Amino acid sequence: MDMQEAETDEQRRVCKKCLLRDMKEGEYFKNMYEYIDSLDPEIKTPGEQYEERLAACRECGLLMNGMCRVCGCFVEMRAAVVKNRCPGPEKRW
Repeated sequence: MDMQEAETDEQRRVCKKCLLRDMKEGEYFKNMYEYIDSLDPEIKTPGEQYEERLAACRECGLLMNGMCRVCGCFVEMRAAVVKNRCPGPEKRW
């Protein structure tokens, strides 16, 4: 890897020590979607199943501002990994 490639990789890194409130408005959503897009296909939930999971979350009374009130996760991130399950008492997916 040459210096130019290293700099490009370094620029793409996401700070893992930042709090959401420390990031520019909207930047954390961009980081979340980049994370989801970059998941290894072997662990990523297939598109149709992912959308079904999100639809189930939308119907849940425990969803608030994109977060699960049971576990505190962002449901879009939790649903994106195929091995994950709904943490709610109704186990929606």
